[in-house]
Amino acid sequence: MTDTTEELMEATYAALCKHGYASLRMQDIADESSKSKATLHYHYESKQDLLYALLDFLTESFADQIETLEGETPAAQLLSLVETYLSPGEDDDHEEFRTALLEIKAQGPYDDRFRDELTEFDRMLHGRIRSLLEAGQTDGLVRDDIDPDETAEFIVTVLNGAQTRHVAVDRSPEQTYALLETYVCRQLLVDEADADRSEGGLE
Repeated sequence: MTDTTEELMEATYAALCKHGYASLRMQDIADESSKSKATLHYHYESKQDLLYALLDFLTESFADQIETLEGETPAAQLLSLVETYLSPGEDDDHEEFRTALLEIKAQGPYDDRFRDELTEFDRMLHGRIRSLLEAGQTDGLVRDDIDPDETAEFIVTVLNGAQTRHVAVDRSPEQTYALLETYVCRQLLVDEADADRSEGGLE
């Protein structure tokens, strides 16, 4: 990624947080960068193209985060992934971005490109969770009688629902994290793993 592209992605992110999806203009994005509006149009024809690129950028960034998770066991890494996804952030911009991203998700049924980007993100998240569950089964820490694919589908659905509720009705995602932690420890781990949870970072 070139320095210009990275700057434009950061500017688009900042402008999206500040103005929201519906009110966002190319000039708003230019105001958040050192580039002119004409320069933005040189690289991207429209606001939509910039938002497509931003979604792709965010997907790649999140993919990098969840490939290097904390924790010594797959189960601990799964909980680290859940925490990363549900983390409320420490500033207003993070909260505003969640709202703007929900607005973009709402465009999925009407915009094929948005839907394709969001589908790729969903597939990536599902695949990473499934691989952690499969690794846990291989290590003898996750129960053999659970289906990694179906369980990953369930967890992704819970995560997305928690984010939507957080934005729509100000429901803190912390309780969802606590419930998922209980679910992983009590429903997914084999009994023999109980004594080793502290080693994996589950306490």
